[in-house]
Amino acid sequence: MSSFFPPPGTGITIVEVGPRDGLQNEPEKLTVQTRVKFVRSLAAAGLKRIEAASFVHPKWIPSMAGAAEVMAGLRDLQGIQLSALTPNLRGLEDGLKAGLKEAAVFTSASETHCQKNINCSIEESFERFLPVAERCREAGVRMRGYVSVVAGCPYEGDVEPEQVARLSKRLIDEVGCFEVSLGDTVGVGTPSTIWSLLHAHSEAGVDRSRLALHLHDTRGTALANVLVGLSAGIRTFDSSAGGLGGCPYAPGATGNLATEDLVYMLEGMGLETGVNLAQLTEATAGICQLLGRRPPSRTWRALRPLERT
Repeated sequence: MSSFFPPPGTGITIVEVGPRDGLQNEPEKLTVQTRVKFVRSLAAAGLKRIEAASFVHPKWIPSMAGAAEVMAGLRDLQGIQLSALTPNLRGLEDGLKAGLKEAAVFTSASETHCQKNINCSIEESFERFLPVAERCREAGVRMRGYVSVVAGCPYEGDVEPEQVARLSKRLIDEVGCFEVSLGDTVGVGTPSTIWSLLHAHSEAGVDRSRLALHLHDTRGTALANVLVGLSAGIRTFDSSAGGLGGCPYAPGATGNLATEDLVYMLEGMGLETGVNLAQLTEATAGICQLLGRRPPSRTWRALRPLERT
């Protein structure tokens, strides 16, 4: 793996997860219309890949209720790859009816978090994926995989990088995921942790072009970890507008890496994101006004120092 940053002009893909991961842990339940408007405002800012919904039963994640209506309300959005979490075949079928073109499945790198998060073992999670994967192939829908707690688990502590690499390889080879997003769910990763994680994937024969990093900024290390990812050849990063988000089943997990902070740093390095930062901050302002608080994004606060919600 190269230790150099990509040259200026290199395109970087941002997967905006604010409408799902950013809102799933919010106590304020936003309307379908509000969530549709939020996605549209993010698309208008130049974000081309947006995780818009989750087809998890509302009993488990009430804030994600109405996923089918959200996706249906975005059918006319052109040039945007919308995705949604589909934990099982029922969720996928609901998504397909709403026009879903990219599904996402998820597992964990630790058994305890997997049980807490999706009520099954790691092996059982893969058994659940297989019918979903088969149906995706039939429907011509691509599938993305997520692995949670890749840098450390709130229940079990350290996670072996080789364990994560094995899961990623299985998601690609067995399940058929076009991409695997590696989630530092509680934000415990440091540059050396992320480097070891990516090195383990290379050793396992996982093409780094098939990997994305999903970094939480709990301890302020997310951007430093992005730099490690860039130097290792990662070109896709998940982030959330304003830094909103958190995992209901991961104690201590605060917000995601803020899209504004990621865009500011990448563009400052001469890398191309295609995102209009001013429009992005407007989209964040709109949703945060409804949530009744200022976003944790440092860049947002620097650009709008006098604004209150």
